[in-house]
Amino acid sequence: MKYTFPILALASCITSAKPENIIKGHVFAWPFTPTKEMQPRGGSTKGTKVILDKKPSKEWSALQEKSLPKIEKDRRAILAMAGSYRVSFDFIETMGFQPDYTPPKPYFSWGTEHIQILENNPKSISLQHTLVMYFKAKDGKEIGPMVMKHWRQDWEYQDTELHTYQGNATWAHTSKSPEQSKGKWSQAVFQVDDSPRYEVLGSWTHIGNMSTWKSNTCARPLPRREFSARKDYNILQGNHEISITPTGWVHIQQNQKIASSTNNQTQVIAQELGVNRYQRISSPSLKAAEDTWKKTSVYWKEVRNAWKQVYKNNQSFSLKPKADGKKLYQHHFEYAAQLEKQNTPIDQAKAKNHAIKTIQKFLISGKNKTNDNTPNKY
Repeated sequence: MKYTFPILALASCITSAKPENIIKGHVFAWPFTPTKEMQPRGGSTKGTKVILDKKPSKEWSALQEKSLPKIEKDRRAILAMAGSYRVSFDFIETMGFQPDYTPPKPYFSWGTEHIQILENNPKSISLQHTLVMYFKAKDGKEIGPMVMKHWRQDWEYQDTELHTYQGNATWAHTSKSPEQSKGKWSQAVFQVDDSPRYEVLGSWTHIGNMSTWKSNTCARPLPRREFSARKDYNILQGNHEISITPTGWVHIQQNQKIASSTNNQTQVIAQELGVNRYQRISSPSLKAAEDTWKKTSVYWKEVRNAWKQVYKNNQSFSLKPKADGKKLYQHHFEYAAQLEKQNTPIDQAKAKNHAIKTIQKFLISGKNKTNDNTPNKY
């Protein structure tokens, strides 16, 4: 005898069950966690109204041209990231690996950001991000624009010389063979003060109208959103995926939060999913980013040149958290602000001297660059 009815009835009960302890609502990745416990932390200020540009961009259209060589398709995908955007930063831990693990609040913030092309060469591209923020005061009055130099990303085709994060505020030169880098692009990401953050190889793939870059696994320091909030891990390790859309681009991260000690004991605390969404805007204007850059770019170029010498001369190096009571970005930002205010041309020799001396205050040199076989720990 077949007993189909009880089985069907059981299935019905499972799909329609509503446990009493579940509060109405749904938290992505944590569907049975009360929504009131998972309200996101992050920025609390209010920005001005943003108007999205919903037309496919000219950069997107250029990327869709037929019969492009693969390297040119890659280049156009990278260049398509330039523009003015509303950017959202969304992170949530999806699993934990400690016995007493409880998911922390997700993180969410957003802002308006301008990305401009600093260098555009056949096999290398540099993109500078600048925050341009307009705030709404309590009385409704608009304040801004407030312009702040943000991060930078440099792309290099078939790169064989990388500087990778080793933990403990230390970076090391790492060589890749031509076979390992063949057809790939490295993405080097730098902090707001142009100090290194991470560098990793990855490949662009183009399937129809979808262009996506996927990275190898790499380590990097704690992000600013976690630096003051978390003390239980010291390395963020993960993979990156960047996809170009008709009206912007999306950066997806799969991260592991790692506690690493000096005796090589490593513990994975949790895994995190991040989605950073860049949506093109037509308003407000973020032209203030380029106006500010015109006044300060001479200095920031000297800062980048100073870092090139650090990479050239050191097999590995570490950075102090502070010098003269200030963080590295504070020294650079204060000097750049002075240059922005002055009405006379920038003295390039003085700018160069200040850039070099400032970085040297923070630099702890490791081995000189005599041996290119330093292993990458992660």
